[in-house]
Amino acid sequence: MFDAEVFVAPIIIFMVVVAPLWLILHYRSKKQVSQGLSEHEHRQLLELAQKADKMADRVETLEALLDQEAPQWRRKV
Repeated sequence: MFDAEVFVAPIIIFMVVVAPLWLILHYRSKKQVSQGLSEHEHRQLLELAQKADKMADRVETLEALLDQEAPQWRRKV
């Protein structure tokens, strides 16, 4: 059959070294996710939202200009 003693050392090493590190890193990442956005990330998100609003306004302006200059432009796309 097979020798069970071959698996004892790797299992012990896994349980003593790998498993605790795995659990520590897992729960540390869970804690960071549950804390939400940092102040810096929140500020960046607001800046990106403002830039997206500006870009949406520019797209609307561009579409209005194209509608006046080339009314068939939407069909070409």
